[in-house]
Parts: sequence; structure tokens; C-alpha cells
Amino acid sequence: MIYFDSAATTWPKPPEVWEAMEHCLKFAGANPGRSGHQMAIKAGRLVDEARELLATLFNITNPDRIIFTLNTTEALNLGIKGLLKPGDHVITSSMEHNSVTRPLHVLLSKGIEVSKVSCAGDGSIKVEDIEKAIRPNTKTIVITHASNVTGTLMPIAEIGRLAKKKGLYFIVDAAQTAGVFNINVPFMKIHLLAFPGHKGLYGPTGTGGLYIAEGLELTPLKEGGTGSMSEAPGQPDLMPERYESGTLNSVGIAGLAAGLKFLRSEGTENIRQHEMELTHRFMKGAEKINGLTLYGPQELHQRAPVVSFSLAGKKTGLVGTALDKQYNIACRAGLHCAPDAHRTLGTFEQKLVRFSFSYFNKEEEVDYALRSLAEIAAIPPEKFNKSEEDGSCGC
Repeated sequence: MIYFDSAATTWPKPPEVWEAMEHCLKFAGANPGRSGHQMAIKAGRLVDEARELLATLFNITNPDRIIFTLNTTEALNLGIKGLLKPGDHVITSSMEHNSVTRPLHVLLSKGIEVSKVSCAGDGSIKVEDIEKAIRPNTKTIVITHASNVTGTLMPIAEIGRLAKKKGLYFIVDAAQTAGVFNINVPFMKIHLLAFPGHKGLYGPTGTGGLYIAEGLELTPLKEGGTGSMSEAPGQPDLMPERYESGTLNSVGIAGLAAGLKFLRSEGTENIRQHEMELTHRFMKGAEKINGLTLYGPQELHQRAPVVSFSLAGKKTGLVGTALDKQYNIACRAGLHCAPDAHRTLGTFEQKLVRFSFSYFNKEEEVDYALRSLAEIAAIPPEKFNKSEEDGSCGC
């Protein structure tokens, strides 16, 4: 199979990842931070190692300010719901994933005010439009680093400087950029950074995290056992325990640590260069396919290695099905859990097909995909759309 769905989760994983997970199960499978025996201590060390590797990657001084979560969505829910209170105003963009828009939608009924700044047709945003949306009660700006639909990169450093200038908190969704693009938390003035472990960091699914800036305290989403201050009736104030109630996914975190080591050994710059070369190769080849329309920025430096497209006259879901079943190409067709982004692009009804490339993809795979799309494009729409087997998940 040719796998072009790394915006959802990276596959394959480096062998070191599943080997580290197997090793953890065999030799450090106890509960980290809960007991004093050797195996529990080993498990705790694996968790600490992953936290330290993440801190180094994001230029974070204190690793204990990094909270492990199941994914970026849980991290964003903790950051957004833990920070905002009734009467607060939050600014976001029209290109956000549902992991931002749905928590904000829920908070509307709880007295939170939300402003969605409209993005351009290529998904880009103007910092001055964000500034115009600031009100006296604005508390935070929450925005994606790169769109999961178009790959459009947002000017995070500029927005961070604006937030600092206006005394606002800055929340960044790094689902599509962590491990691929350099993220310097202090330089970008980020207060809350939500990231996945299973995409650009090469860890397994069920891993992710949230960085919480020094001095910032959130309302926890859950309370319970933390392995510390067990005599206290309330949730302890210690970091990271305050936000990590219950048993951690130590096996997954061990795999994440191995993924981070792989990332460090290969180099973020090398990984990004390869993925962007594949993106450029696909974009140039797509220009030659009749009826194929690409969405997002035309300039390569303005996007992440994510491309979405449509084929004139062809149902999006059926294109995804054909790529999967006839050409053995794994991709994603639908709304990509980002309906606001599709409304911005004008593709809410038709939806789009998305390819997202990884370090493990090859040029010949891109070339094969282009030939496959050219064949699909050549089929008359009335014949192609006759199939009732629609592979669109509608999400």
C-alpha cells in the first residue's frame, strides 16, 4: 500500500518505536509514579525521558510543564476549557479543526464569546485582522499552526508577538507541524502548545501532550489518583501531576520517546526537506492533470506537506474509493473534521481528497499517484459517478 494519510497518523512507524513499546511491556510494564519497586521506577524513567526529549524539541526550560494526553484533541480541550471563564472572549480562525471549534461551540452556552477571523481562499490569515477582533474582554487567541486541509502555515511568531503586546494568552494547535517545523515556544510567545505524539513525532496513537507556560494554571478536566499527596482530598498543585490523573500510557509514551530519538537522529530539517520535495513534486505534476484543482497556497514555503484537491465532475468520495481499491493508495476524502475550513475554501458541499506525505514516502510513489489520478480524470463523469460505493467518511 502507498500511504498518503500522515496528516491523520504517520505510518509506518520507525522499528525503534514498536521495539521500545515491546521492551516497556516486558521490562517496565508497571505503573509509573505509583510504586517504589524497580519496575515502577523504570516505567517512571521512561516517562521522564520522553518529557525531557519533548522539552528539548520545543525549547522548553522545565519539562514538568509538559502534560501527557491521549492526543491533540484532549490537550486542546484541557487548554481551552481549563483557561476560559464566563465573560471571556476568545479569537480563533475560520480554518480550525473540530478539536478547536467544537470545544468553543460548547463554551458559547457557558458565557464565552467567540470571534472567528475569516481567512482567505487559500486558508491564509492576516495578523491585522486578528488585531481588529480584539476586545476589552479578550483573553486568548487559539489557532492552528498549519491547516489539516490545505497545509496553510499560519504566522505563529507574529501572532505570538501580537498576543504578548496585548497581554493575551496564546494557544497553538501543532497537530500538523510538531516534528516537521521548528517550534520554539519562548520565541513564538506560546502559552499553551497542543501536539500529537502519533504524527510528526512518530509515536503510537494514544499519545500527545500540552505545554503549559510557567505561572499559568488551568482548571483540570479530571481529578483522581496522581501518585503524590494521596492524603489531600483535592487535586494536588504539583506539576505535571495536577493534570495527569490516573495511569499514564507508559507503553505508548515509551514508543513516543523512541520516535523522538528517531526524529533527533534524522534531523527535523532533513525530514521537512524530503516531505516538502514530495509535496512540490505532486503539485507540479498535478498541474498537468485535466480537471484537477489544488487548494491552498501556491508557494511551497507557505504550506505544510498536506495537499487537498478535487477532480472536475467526480464525486470526492468515489475518488477516494477508487484510489484505495483500484490503486492501493491510502488517502482521506471528506471534510477532514474541519467544516469551517471547507466553508472558507468553498468546498463544504463537494468536499476534497487529501494527500499528506511523510518521511517514508518516495518520489516513485508520488509519480504513481499522479498517473493514477490522470487515469481517473480521463473517465467520463457519468460513467465514474455511477458507482454507489462512496468512500467519503463525511468528516
